[in-house]
Amino acid sequence: MLVSSELLHRELKRYFGFDSFKGEQEEIIRNLINGEDSFVLMPTGGGKSLCYQLPALIMDGTAIIISPLIALMKNQVDAIRGFVVEKEGIAHFLNSSLTKTQIQKVKEDLISGATKMLYVAPESLTKEENIQFLQQIKISFFAVDEAHCISEWGHDFRPEYRKIYSIAKEIGEAPIIALTATATPKVQSDIQKNLGMSHARVFKSSFNRANLYYEIRPKVNIDKEIIKFIKSNSGKSGIIYCLSRKKVEEVAELLNVNGIKALPYHAGLDASTRADNQDKFLMEDVEVVVATIAFGMGIDKPDVRYVIHYDMPKSLEGYYQETGRSGRDGGEGQCIAFYSYKDIQKLEKFMQNKPIAEQEVGKQLLLETVAYAETNLCRRVVLLNYFGERYTQPEGCGNCDNCLNPKAQFDGKEEVKVVLQLVSGIKEQFKADHIANILAGVNNSLIKSYNHHNHELFGVGISRGVKFWLAVIRQCLINRLLNKDIEKYGLLYITDDGIEFLKSPRTIMLVEDREYQDSDGDEIITIGNKSNIGGGGDTTLLAMLKDLRSSISKKISLPPFVIFNDTSLEDMSIHYPISIDELKNCQGVGEGKAKRYGKEFISLIDRYVKENDIERPSEMIIKSVVNKSLNKVFIITSIDRKLPFEDIADSKGMDMEDLLTEIEAIVSSGTKLNIDYYIRQTVDDDKVDDIYEYFKTEASTDSLKEAVAELGRGYSEEEIRLVRIKFLSELGN
Repeated sequence: MLVSSELLHRELKRYFGFDSFKGEQEEIIRNLINGEDSFVLMPTGGGKSLCYQLPALIMDGTAIIISPLIALMKNQVDAIRGFVVEKEGIAHFLNSSLTKTQIQKVKEDLISGATKMLYVAPESLTKEENIQFLQQIKISFFAVDEAHCISEWGHDFRPEYRKIYSIAKEIGEAPIIALTATATPKVQSDIQKNLGMSHARVFKSSFNRANLYYEIRPKVNIDKEIIKFIKSNSGKSGIIYCLSRKKVEEVAELLNVNGIKALPYHAGLDASTRADNQDKFLMEDVEVVVATIAFGMGIDKPDVRYVIHYDMPKSLEGYYQETGRSGRDGGEGQCIAFYSYKDIQKLEKFMQNKPIAEQEVGKQLLLETVAYAETNLCRRVVLLNYFGERYTQPEGCGNCDNCLNPKAQFDGKEEVKVVLQLVSGIKEQFKADHIANILAGVNNSLIKSYNHHNHELFGVGISRGVKFWLAVIRQCLINRLLNKDIEKYGLLYITDDGIEFLKSPRTIMLVEDREYQDSDGDEIITIGNKSNIGGGGDTTLLAMLKDLRSSISKKISLPPFVIFNDTSLEDMSIHYPISIDELKNCQGVGEGKAKRYGKEFISLIDRYVKENDIERPSEMIIKSVVNKSLNKVFIITSIDRKLPFEDIADSKGMDMEDLLTEIEAIVSSGTKLNIDYYIRQTVDDDKVDDIYEYFKTEASTDSLKEAVAELGRGYSEEEIRLVRIKFLSELGN
């Protein structure tokens, strides 16, 4: 089926109200419409749903969308019905929550061809009566949402997902699109294999979060170190992850006793307490939330400045997700994890009663975590390699402990050659720890059972020890000289690059791993001076400004960002404005905000400057913004006359996107506009209330992206922008 770019953009605008696609959305959609299988790996908020919703509306037949969550299905169906108001039957879900009458209605709409999207749970798909019914209708394609549930290597494995492929084949031939927000190469391969789509085109977004700083510290005097770290980052929001609910409660209590405002957050708390604790964190009544690793927090706060792991998680995938809650606004994000091998041994014990295959998978995931914790390579290189992505900076990222405090390197040509020779010599049938034990001369029962204590390379590196050889093996994996067979629980095999290395050995620089030892000593371990990343202002003044903002926020019951955002406060801490005119030159401070909220801030700054005898910059640095509001007067006058936005845009040769940008600029500069007349015509009252309430009580920034992600697809970007303009105009100006 050939579809023009013009048609795709027209349908995108018609159904979803967007003027353009994000990232690779258009390519993904075109690939699916052309009848090809697609594997989509896209982070949360990247627009995965649209990748199957739009083609479903365009293509002939009905798309079968497999989703694991009943609540999620209902939300998506409601959203689609909101986009296509004239056809209520355009989307349905089929699961155990429906009555017989409702199921009959779904089937009637499917048979008539009215339904373009049918959401089903995997359990519903396996029922014979549903299979027989679906064989009667034309299927446009199968979409497998949350596809990582297929894989036993994934962080949310669901066995029933593994039946999807055979059932889909039984229903009828159609292309498959699998979508997930997180998948390692292991998980990706498992998904493609189980869905019979090994030749599918893969669309993959980058996992690199350049603003995050990664550091691993030995678990020595941890309570003391965490308190010291938090106090050195006073005024910043943070999350601490612990392995158990008990530890969560203990750490939260410890922090409060030491003068740090903290609250616990775990599944053992009742829903109202969790919600209350979350609200206090969002409103900055507390600095820190302490949470269990196992419990998904659902806190979408963009200015979390640090994530601390009190205990190491069970997998690097979990670690990546949890650290990813830091610095979501692109600002500073410190990721500090405290590591002790004893924690890993505890996790291994927890797995002892599980099936052998599950234990093997869990052990491999833990080994990856150990490798990350103990390595002296650039942490970003190791983390991205785990997700199958190569980091291209040869000198490292410069934003992790291993890059900032590197160990001496050595030419590991001979050591690498020995490892590759051994892996090859024992027919690529063993894991990393077995290889390391042979080279280090460990004469255990497993070595003897394979007669490897008589191998010519047994004990060749006895002076180096097992840890050294494991480090060499890990660096061989990073350099793609070795790989792990994901179908055989991590057996090592030599890659083409490794074979080439054996033929022509070359210089390869390696580093020895750090030694991590548990200790009860009182030695202070410096966490790393990262408290002013991206700052450069007066940190004492900044803390005072944040306290003032928080005080005003509580007084007027509005989120702190409505008053001034972090960027504005940081600019004030650099330039020390002591008049309204000077304040207006700070980033993000328009005339309206300066007049409404500025007096207390410039008063505080003036007092601070005098008390500390600070020499202010002789002339405020003016940070100008290109003036796009040449039509400002015309737009204000037109809105006062209550003209339709479409007419205003047409008369100036603008599209709606440009007009809204102009209006946002006008409101940001402090002008109050009343656009209620237009909102009433275009946005449902219920939606207006929901969006307005979100910005008033839930949002921690005025970010459109965060709002879209939080509110869901039932709300278009344009609707959110309109209500955001109303909100900022009424409360910000």
